[in-house]
Amino acid sequence: MQHLVSSIFQQVGSIVIGKEPEIQLALACLFAKGHILIEDLPGTGKTTLAQALSKTLGLSYQRAQFTSDMLPSDVVGISIFDTSENKFTLHKGPIFNQVVLADEINRASPKTQSALLEAMESAQVSIDGITYPLTEPFFVIATQNPLFHSGTYPLPESQLDRFTMRISLGFPSIEAEKCILSNSNNKHDIVNLAACITPEQLIDIQKNVEDIHVSEAILEYVIALCRISRNGSGNGSSNVNPLSPRAGKALLASAKAWAFIENRDHVLPQDIQAVFEAVAEHRLDTSGTISMNNEISAAKNILQQVDPTNPL
Repeated sequence: MQHLVSSIFQQVGSIVIGKEPEIQLALACLFAKGHILIEDLPGTGKTTLAQALSKTLGLSYQRAQFTSDMLPSDVVGISIFDTSENKFTLHKGPIFNQVVLADEINRASPKTQSALLEAMESAQVSIDGITYPLTEPFFVIATQNPLFHSGTYPLPESQLDRFTMRISLGFPSIEAEKCILSNSNNKHDIVNLAACITPEQLIDIQKNVEDIHVSEAILEYVIALCRISRNGSGNGSSNVNPLSPRAGKALLASAKAWAFIENRDHVLPQDIQAVFEAVAEHRLDTSGTISMNNEISAAKNILQQVDPTNPL
């Protein structure tokens, strides 16, 4: 299946130029059956990445533009009474797609944000007391603007914890920006992307990722990282949120996916290190926003405190 992974990576990389590490993190998140939050300034390629992934993976896709007046029913759907048939009919919302782009999620109210919780946790939604399963694979890509932008609501910790990873694309390099500026047909290129893989093949990849071997030493490494966060010493502050067992599971699943992409059947400490900041930082940082300065992150501080050869 490595040829499939390579073709996916190359095609998405031809659209989202110069962001190979971020693309690999996004693929690892998807292969781990997770959801990803992309925080950055407007115009840095967040929506482009979501569209390129959905087209390349052959998945149904819909964008939901989150605004302050958006209602939960605008996300999940609503039952409307059909007088001709004398019964309620479900009008499905964008959540009933395999890839859902929750664009600028922090512009909506917490009530609307919470409409995603059940779908992200259990791949199902409940409408008027009826539970509807969602089509697999199911992947939420949410984008948010930095909290210093006007008209934003910070995501609560419970919502942030449902995202397996949070990444930032950042500004492109000089060479990458030259390519972007010289290509006036970028939107046309995305529309014409062909699927490199079927949904069934993607599900097979996800199953193979689950079978990646994890040694007891790796488990102890993950536990040690989580335990460091729980004593409040992750960044020298007692305000750091501890990493829960759910965070540990997300870290392990992401590391397995990273190892799979690297064509290995077992997890190494460097796989944990490669995904740790993306998995842990939004859980550790109570502000819920990526730092815009050069200060060392809480996640990097924790990594520095644990020796992978002797974690416990």
